[in-house]
This record gives sequence, structure tokens and C-alpha cells, in this order.
Amino acid sequence: MKLRTLLRTALPLLLLSVPAQAAAAPQIAFTWDDLPAHSDLPPGVTRVDIARDIIAAMKKARLPPAYGFVNGIRLAQEPASAPVLKMWRAAGFPLGNHTWSHMNYVQHTLEEYESDVERNEPLLQELMGGADWHWFRYPYLAEGDTPDSRQALRNYLGGRGYKVAAVTMSFGDYLFNGPYARCRTKGDKAAVAKLEADYLSAAKETIGYTREMSQKLYGRDIPYVLLMHVGALDARMLPRLIALYRSKGFAFVTLQQAESDPWYRAYTDLSLPDGPTGLEEELAKRNEKPPARTNYGPIVQDMCR
Repeated sequence: MKLRTLLRTALPLLLLSVPAQAAAAPQIAFTWDDLPAHSDLPPGVTRVDIARDIIAAMKKARLPPAYGFVNGIRLAQEPASAPVLKMWRAAGFPLGNHTWSHMNYVQHTLEEYESDVERNEPLLQELMGGADWHWFRYPYLAEGDTPDSRQALRNYLGGRGYKVAAVTMSFGDYLFNGPYARCRTKGDKAAVAKLEADYLSAAKETIGYTREMSQKLYGRDIPYVLLMHVGALDARMLPRLIALYRSKGFAFVTLQQAESDPWYRAYTDLSLPDGPTGLEEELAKRNEKPPARTNYGPIVQDMCR
């Protein structure tokens, strides 16, 4: 009895002594754009190879199911990419709408954009069956260039039952895939090694950049939604990228779990007034600048040309 009493007394104290950060790991949801085909291919690499490697890396690391956002036009442009979407579904990963043609809203009328959204839907219905495909990712993250155009699109998407897959962390992974394909084509191993190092540096730097903004704005880490693309270098680097996030203490969650946070309410309920468009924009409202961060675009854009 004395031992039982001691345990009842000591256990709450032990639980209270656990470091606070152990219960407050930052959370991140991987999401993937441009399925089934993104950017250029290195020699000997297929779209199916890329999808296989991405799926295998996520499975091996035991990441939760990650949404892939589809552009149906790629099936017409590259018929050999068709198995990618079935592979994604067979792995238990969901698919969402990225418009049929990766249309930039600010360059088209609302009617044109609506048509492009709807043209993608039969493909998603076929692949997803009864599962939820009503998640939408804006191509180019273009939500509209005026308050009225933004609201008009929100009204349309909300009327069709969509929730928006916001992006709150991005290190510009897409910038690296074209140069990687060129450098592989040229057989430039030193350039490939530099691209790999810069890729990880960009990801690491962006972790600090994004978390600093979130802490400054809200005094906490919001759950982050990470933008990724189904590119050749992304597939090659994914095991190392996942290890990087894990080394920084991140817990991996689904898109739905991340966007259950109140920060995303205006993205998941489009009947509400328009909400924050990103951490940088929120800082700008306070007349504050985001932290410094390296722009890797100019560094990599001309490699191996």
C-alpha cells in the first residue's frame, strides 16, 4: 500500500517534470504538387520511377498519407505518366485538385478558371472513389490580385465544397529539378553534388525562417503545410529531407490535421471572410519584414546550361 501511495504521489510530479518541448513538437504536413509530371527528366528516369521513389521514401519513414495535387492535362501531354496517379492511390495517398492545366488565376477570367477546375473533377472522382478529393491547391499560389477577385474565387470554390490546401512552408524545391536534369544529362557530378547540398541548405534555412515568423506573430509554431513537387531531385533527396525535418524535432501530420488548427479556418471554411495569405503578409500588416533568407533561384537557374 505504501508503494502504491508513493507512485500515486510521484507520477504526477514526474509528468510535470517532462520538458515542455516534448509535448509541443512542431508539426508539418507534406503535400505534393503537379502530379503526375513535374519539370524535366534526367536520362534514364521516368515519371513512374520518381513516383515510386517518393512513395517508398514516405512509406519507409512512416509518414502519414500525403495529398498529391493533380493537373489532368499532364496525362494527355505524357501518357506514360498515367500509372503515377494509380500508384499514389494504391499507396493509400489521397489526390486533390490543382486545376486541369495548372492555370494561373491572375492571367484568366473567373469563368475560364472555373472551367479548368471542373475539367479536372471527373478524373479525381474516378481515382478517389468515395474518398475526399475536395481539397484545392492554387497553381502558382495565385489566389487573385484584388480583394474582389479573391472573394469571387473563394465563393466559387466554397460553393463546390472545396477546402484550400494552404502553403505555410516552402523552400523552393521546384527550382532545383530542372538544373538537376540538365546536370545529370551533362554528367556533371560536381554540379549535382552542389545542387544536392544547396537543396538541403535551402530546406534547413527555411525551417528557421518560417518558425521565426510564426513565433514572432503568434508566440507558437502553427502546424506547417509544406509545398513539394514530384520532381526528379525531390525523389532523390526525399530520404535526406525527411531526416532533416526529423532532426529538427518535427512531427509529421496529415493535411487535414494541420489545417484543423484555427490559423487555417478561413482556408477550410470559404464562407468565412478571407484570412491570412501567409506569414510574410501578416508581418507586412505590422510593417515588419521577414527574416533574411537566401534566394537560391539565381544561384541554380543557369547551372549546366
